[in-house]
Amino acid sequence: MTPAGRLDEAGLQRVLGYQLAQATIVTDAVFFDVVGKPFNLRPVEYTVLTLIAENPGGSLVRLARALSVTPPNISTMVDRLEAKGLVAREASEEDRRAHVLHVTAKGAELVRKATQKIVQAESATLPLTPGEQAILAELLHKVAAARPKVPGRA
Repeated sequence: MTPAGRLDEAGLQRVLGYQLAQATIVTDAVFFDVVGKPFNLRPVEYTVLTLIAENPGGSLVRLARALSVTPPNISTMVDRLEAKGLVAREASEEDRRAHVLHVTAKGAELVRKATQKIVQAESATLPLTPGEQAILAELLHKVAAARPKVPGRA
């Protein structure tokens, strides 16, 4: 049976995409409650901000490649974070035409607080032991690493 709606799902029980989508409903609700609403941050903004914080001096192109989005799309996301005072762009010392990305002090503090809140809320909400959470995270990372290279993407 589905977690909500009480529908038979026997044919979908082994379909990973379906199970991931169902799990995302739960994790999205956790994110919205503890980070999205309180910090006025969308999941994609949190992801971009965290990647910039963990990879200071990176480029828009590298970030777009990591998230499998186009450079114009990542630029729009970074523009929003920059407008909120969370990210700064600086001219690259290697190539003055390019920009490198850094989080501001405000952005670094937000990443720290938001990540702490998400991890605590997921641990409290999800019916998994810490070991199960670690295994699931490792398996999901393995699935994500199987993403094919998309021709024409930066």
